[in-house]
Amino acid sequence: MILRLFLAVAAGLLIDVPEARLFTTPVLGALLFVTFLSIPLRGLRIDARFLTVLALLNFVVVPLVVGAITWPLRDDGAVHAAVLLVLLAPCIDYVIAFSGLAGGARDQLLAATPFLLLGQMLLLPLYLGMFLGSSAVLAPGPFLEAFLLLIVVPLVLAALAQRSRWADVWERAGEKSMTPLMMATLFLVMAGYSAGALGEWRELLAPAATYVVFAGVMVVLGWTVAGVARLSTSARVSATFSAVTRNSLVVLPFALAMPGDLAPVVVVSQTLVELLVMVAMVWAVPHMVRRSGV
Repeated sequence: MILRLFLAVAAGLLIDVPEARLFTTPVLGALLFVTFLSIPLRGLRIDARFLTVLALLNFVVVPLVVGAITWPLRDDGAVHAAVLLVLLAPCIDYVIAFSGLAGGARDQLLAATPFLLLGQMLLLPLYLGMFLGSSAVLAPGPFLEAFLLLIVVPLVLAALAQRSRWADVWERAGEKSMTPLMMATLFLVMAGYSAGALGEWRELLAPAATYVVFAGVMVVLGWTVAGVARLSTSARVSATFSAVTRNSLVVLPFALAMPGDLAPVVVVSQTLVELLVMVAMVWAVPHMVRRSGV
């Protein structure tokens, strides 16, 4: 799966098709639909301790870390806002797959997805206003539109599909289409914004370095906090992945609402950095487990 995702990214970078941006939101909505489809929405069960650790990491620890490491970017308002936007939003889609590859508690992370979504949608405007000194960083119209199209509609459709007589068919179809939809989303994003990403490479050096620092810090803090909370080994792995992985694809429509053309490119560049980080974590985290003897 990892190789397929990298091939999708590489193909998108080689093809400059701005029109691909028009298809990003529908395909991303479909990806979130199949993600929600795999969540047991009717009989949702989640370990309270695991959920508490995820909330602590993503909505308390991460904002403190982000506030500290993005301080050098504050002189460039567009870049600073875009980096904050993407780093403050925990991932809800391919983190589940990567966590599973590293031996994480995939089912628990799946069950926590609605709570992570709700938390970031409620807190993201608050945190952005706090860090940037304005409560109107995100234009209300595009924010609400993205929330409805990418969160509410896929979630409602997934709940209806699970209640239908063809629930098993929907579930099998969702499992088979998850990776192709991830590939399609990454390809469309890269194809739509590759010219901007390559043309603005100097402006992307500082954000890219920030993303790497964030990942390194959050691997350590995620692993430590989950260990202090005495989570099981698999839950500890998933909590660490959740602390590191960000919601770049879902927040992209919000970046489009920001002034100028640089914000979407800064957000997209996080996806490139994060894919490399995920590959490294799939290899490194199991070694951390063996060395720690948990």
